[in-house]
Amino acid sequence: MTDVAAVLRQIVPDAYYVGGAVRDALLKKTSGDIDLALPKARVKEASLALAKALKAAAFEMDAQFGVWRLVTRKENLQIDLTAFQGKNLKEDLLRRDFTFNALAYPVTAPVTLDIQPVKGQKAQIRIKNLQKKFLVDLKGGLKDLKAKQLRLNTPRAFTDDPLRMLRVFRHAAELKFTITPSVLKQMKKDAPLIVHSAGERVQEELTRLFRTPRAYENMLLMGKTGLLTALFPELEAQRTCAECYYGKGGVLRHTLDCFKREEWLLENLQKAFPKYHKKLAGVVKDKALFKMAVLLHDVAKPATAKVMGDRLRFFYHEQKGARMAREILERLHYSKADSRLICAMIGEHLRPSNLASNDVITDRGAYKFFRDLGDAALPMLLLCWADYTSYISDAQLKRILPKSGEKLMSIEKAKKTANVGKTLRHMQVLNLLFKKYFDSPKKIKPSKLLDGREIMQALHIAPSPKVGEILEAVALAQVEGEVQNKEEALAFIVRRFGQKEKAAQTEK
Repeated sequence: MTDVAAVLRQIVPDAYYVGGAVRDALLKKTSGDIDLALPKARVKEASLALAKALKAAAFEMDAQFGVWRLVTRKENLQIDLTAFQGKNLKEDLLRRDFTFNALAYPVTAPVTLDIQPVKGQKAQIRIKNLQKKFLVDLKGGLKDLKAKQLRLNTPRAFTDDPLRMLRVFRHAAELKFTITPSVLKQMKKDAPLIVHSAGERVQEELTRLFRTPRAYENMLLMGKTGLLTALFPELEAQRTCAECYYGKGGVLRHTLDCFKREEWLLENLQKAFPKYHKKLAGVVKDKALFKMAVLLHDVAKPATAKVMGDRLRFFYHEQKGARMAREILERLHYSKADSRLICAMIGEHLRPSNLASNDVITDRGAYKFFRDLGDAALPMLLLCWADYTSYISDAQLKRILPKSGEKLMSIEKAKKTANVGKTLRHMQVLNLLFKKYFDSPKKIKPSKLLDGREIMQALHIAPSPKVGEILEAVALAQVEGEVQNKEEALAFIVRRFGQKEKAAQTEK
């Protein structure tokens, strides 16, 4: 493998390793790319020379700021060359966001680049053997790295680029760092500026934050600084809505409680669903989508809140919430597929509660549930788990969790233990639905015994919506055990629909 460090020393001796690669090297972590800073007049020339030496593709990313990118053909190693933002390295570093990102290391200084190719992805790089005496550290970034704290490099950090406010929380979550009080104080002043950040950039930062197991604690801080509702103004009305029911903080408090539960669930599937966690692991690959769905699941409660007698009700909040969520997700440039999944989860999240209002969950009811929800069914059940368990304490959840896989308790018995009993019964309903889905797939997705052509031939009818209704009737008969093979299916449709169709033809 080419000695990339030696090539860099030879071709760009006036460059510096900067940014995340230096930070990660000091934290003994790998990076997805190498960032180099050098004089603006040298960027294009150096990029083309490096591309030739490293057998890499080179292209200009940003002419205004002087950014070029190289990607090696063999290892898929990414190197970004950027012009100094300012007259020299010092001015460049003083403009950077956080102190630990304002570190630089000369290309000519001793260093080893450990490059690990990753199939189908960018190569991972670790800068090893950095000698700290060569490190350029103008604002105490090394000290902050050792203290594991995030501190602003300049008071203009957020006004220069408001998206940096989201990066604060993303870095804190990914690196397990604390945020200094001065950063949060500055953010309270600058939070409204976040509306000037491009939606796709906001989405990228939120996605990276939500994929960590520390999103909840950072969301709480985001709420205290005002950044959360600056990003999602639709959530501001939740803060004072239904405080009589949810306590101080209203629906917003409930939303964040649900977020906490969802995060725990995604990290502890084996504890919540010991029998099905391996199968569910494939469902929850993108944890960020689940957390976004939870964040928005009650977005319409303030708009639908009405006092009915002595109760506060939120009629159709799930349907209106799905429409509001779609607008928010479009604003953040989510893909149509991701938006469709999230909105389906939100729009139908009361369905399991409706099933739980019956003492018995029939195969027919489960079939219709999974039929209607499609690919959103399993994700939505996990959202509902977070929703239901948010109403009880951590200690109560720990106590009843082992009972959630037991036989479904009666509604009457659940009522005797108030919220805890109601929550446990709802958890048992979810477990029962998973059981039906994974253990009795033929009843959830029965194989197709007849097609439309065979139905039309058997009943002597022309193509019409009626054919679809008959196909659905056959599927339900399979679910209930009335029909098990093609012959029985044909006999069933003739018995059930033959006389009706004959009478209809006679009337004509």
